[in-house]
Formats: sequence, C-alpha cells, structure tokens
Amino acid sequence: GVKHMKWEERPLLIVVKKEGCNPSKSSILDTISSEHAKWQLPDDVVFIDEMPLTATGKIDKKPLRIKYEDFLIGG
Repeated sequence: GVKHMKWEERPLLIVVKKEGCNPSKSSILDTISSEHAKWQLPDDVVFIDEMPLTATGKIDKKPLRIKYEDFLIGG
C-alpha cells in the first residue's frame, strides 16, 4: 500500500509487462475486479521494466515502497 490522503493507505499495483504483451491499466483493473471487492482494487497501475530483486531472487519491496510512497498524494 501507498499513502492516501483520506484512507491513510491504498493499494498500488506495480506490473512488469511480459515481452510482446501490452496490457492497459483498464484491462488489468477489469480483469481483477471480477474477483475482488471494489475497496480491494488498487487505485492505480504502474508499469516498470523490471522488479528489483534481493540477493536470494525475491522481490525487493523496500525500493518500491520508497519510490512510490507518495504516488497517490502527488509527492
């Protein structure tokens, strides 16, 4: 989650596009909205080239949290 003015924190979906695929934000949100309640859906979708990884190959969430912490409040 990232900072939000009203709700304190809201989901932000960070996506790495698969080679040859070009999904839109709306198509991704439409797909996941069929399985999740509206309040669970991310407020936005961000596309990045690659996920930062730790030395063990897991997603390194720390740099993502730092980079996008103020994304929804315009920081």
